[in-house]
Amino acid sequence: MTTPADRVGEGPRIPEAVHRRRWAILGVLMLSLLIVVLDNSILNVAVKTISTPAPTGLGATQSELEWAINAYTLVFAGLLFSSGLLGDRLGRKKVLLGGLVAFGIGSALAAESGSPAQLIAFRAIMGFGAAFVMPATLAVLMNVFERDEQPKAIGIWAGGVGLAIAIGPITGGVLLDHFWWGSVFLINVPIVLIALALMVWLVPDSRDPRPGRIDPVGVVLSVVGLVLLVYGIIKGGELADFTDAKVLATIGAGLVVLVAFVVHEKRSDHPSLDVGYFRNKVFSAAMAAIALVFFALMGVTFFAVFYTQSVRGYTPLETGLLMLPLAAAQLVFAPRARLVVDRFGNKATTTAGMLLIAAMLGAFATLDADTPIWLLEVIFFLMGTGMAHIMTPTSVVIMQALPREKAGSASALSNTFRQVGGALGIAVLGSVLSTAYRNGIEGKLGALPAGLRDTAGESIEATLGVAAKLGPRGAALVTPAHDAFLHAMHVTAFWGAGVALIGAVVVARYLPGRTPARQQGEDEQELAAAMD
Repeated sequence: MTTPADRVGEGPRIPEAVHRRRWAILGVLMLSLLIVVLDNSILNVAVKTISTPAPTGLGATQSELEWAINAYTLVFAGLLFSSGLLGDRLGRKKVLLGGLVAFGIGSALAAESGSPAQLIAFRAIMGFGAAFVMPATLAVLMNVFERDEQPKAIGIWAGGVGLAIAIGPITGGVLLDHFWWGSVFLINVPIVLIALALMVWLVPDSRDPRPGRIDPVGVVLSVVGLVLLVYGIIKGGELADFTDAKVLATIGAGLVVLVAFVVHEKRSDHPSLDVGYFRNKVFSAAMAAIALVFFALMGVTFFAVFYTQSVRGYTPLETGLLMLPLAAAQLVFAPRARLVVDRFGNKATTTAGMLLIAAMLGAFATLDADTPIWLLEVIFFLMGTGMAHIMTPTSVVIMQALPREKAGSASALSNTFRQVGGALGIAVLGSVLSTAYRNGIEGKLGALPAGLRDTAGESIEATLGVAAKLGPRGAALVTPAHDAFLHAMHVTAFWGAGVALIGAVVVARYLPGRTPARQQGEDEQELAAAMD
């Protein structure tokens, strides 16, 4: 087997038997990743159905829908870092198998939920399992591919995310057209069973050969700090008020605990996380880019479903098909992004991706109720293209910055930043959307009783639901609801575009440009030395 010399601190070469089946192993890892991403993309299409009253749905309110998404995010984000540490210590294959089992059980329970509260609880179980799946897939990948093939493998891995995004909405639409809403969760179970069987057969186990002592204080501080921070963010979005005393107290407490975590890790002789990694500006900028792009995209994706279904009148299946260009672009361009990086460098590639995302988010502000739908398709495709040229380069930078034996920690860190950024996007941009919508519709609800007026002002779905109950008298609310939502969507899109522009500035300032091969080798040695 011909392989490049290992970089400083990367660890032993990969065994020949593992190297021969590396692409089959990557396929199994992508199948495991598929269910985690597919579940969220399916849920995005199903939220409108779940919000309808029984027996069609659960009659979930806007707040309950957000918690059905955020319960998963809260547990997922809170445990990501700890799950990466456990994978490095106990074995990534064991952690991955355990996570898949928990995810499958949570999916089966979620499918049989009898109320929004049960759905939220079972989604939390799914988040628990997913927290052990996603970082382990990338960590295993780093331990079955040599360094020269890692960018290509990571690109295919990132393209798998695009594939899942493509399959999710379409699968969800087909299921909702033929079965009850719980089928969007039950579909995960057979995929889990197939992934478990293939993983036991093909995937090798790996771990950090020198893990050191467990740092229980660091683990507890990381979990408590992340949970408090993400919960405060979510609560602020739910209340549409980030100045609320409870929201500020929760976010503040989370930040204090995370600061205590950093201080503890710096002083510990067996830290869970070497905070020195963040002294490297390239590593930190890549982390920031992931967080900022998911902040912008998650918030926009959330309202895009309501635009296509509530304003444009498309079915869940049609909505899934409309989002296909977003996923297809990622699937096509993510594996090829490394070629662009080789030609133009990380800085130019990632900055261009960020600017493209910002432009497309701004383009959402041009959409109206009668805009030709092909324009939305172009926007989705270009957003997916920008995403592909951000995720692959930044993931490669992050994963190659740390030694191979720390792959679980590196993957967990990048996924933690992704989830915190996504939670912030849903909460902050959701709050902007909710506030702008309420301000736009309030003046049109004066004829309604006080209690009904408050309900109708919560969201476009709530307004349309009240209008449907009122029969012919409610028809006058439909057009104002559409107008108020479109205005709110335009305002929110501009906020998202602003965040993406900040991301573009960060990566343009700190990511490296095109580096000659000889200098690249010297830079890797300097980076490894800086991490020691």
